[in-house]
Amino acid sequence: MASIQKLLEIMADLRNPETGCPWDRQQDFSTIAPYTVEEAYEVADAIAREDLDGLRDELGDLLFQVAFYARMAEEQGAFDFEDVARGICDKMVRRHPHVFGTPEEREKGPAKDAWHTIKATERADKDSNASAIDGVAQALPALKRAEKLGKRASIVGFDWPDASGARAKIDEELSELAEAQEARDAENTAEELGDLLFAVVNLSRHLKTDPEQALVAANRKFERRFRSMEQAIISSGQAISDLDIDTLENHWQKAKNS
Repeated sequence: MASIQKLLEIMADLRNPETGCPWDRQQDFSTIAPYTVEEAYEVADAIAREDLDGLRDELGDLLFQVAFYARMAEEQGAFDFEDVARGICDKMVRRHPHVFGTPEEREKGPAKDAWHTIKATERADKDSNASAIDGVAQALPALKRAEKLGKRASIVGFDWPDASGARAKIDEELSELAEAQEARDAENTAEELGDLLFAVVNLSRHLKTDPEQALVAANRKFERRFRSMEQAIISSGQAISDLDIDTLENHWQKAKNS
């Protein structure tokens, strides 16, 4: 805890109106937000690289972001770091009755979808007219936001009973996309493509597969195979841009099988 206190003191010194850092003093919530997103991605990258030393450093950078927001809010009299920590402690205890609840609640164990049900109750307590999809952050990456929207809708029963319905929806959206293309309707084509992507995310949810991580893996696989194909072509004394698509496809198949 001494290190946390030291971090908060450093943050206060950086924001000191007279002796602090000019850059830190001029920041506000909106200017810091992009750095927070960047730091979160760097945490994920360190995990993907299985770099625990890097993960420790990146988590420190992310913690600094929390201290930064808390300090700016404290200056406005809104809340401070202690309020943030207390709030998350209360929330975790409230959302884990099978761990922190009554003996009867602990005996029952975790209920299916209990986390989401408790969150829905919290939203309803704040606003009786709250929608089931309220609170899904607009700033989330599109794939993650689509997944969360679908999950929220599923909790209240708006979902297919199994993956077959989600798979059929993809076929439907593909057909509608083809119709929009055939009509040379650029606006509708973009809309139907979005519907198709949303349907794919719903299928991934039914398959219990994280669409973001699946796409990350696909990106890496494509990059690995493309580099292999590219290197093979260069080694043969040719330029990739000079080859026709059929020749490139042959090289691509070789890269896939290598």
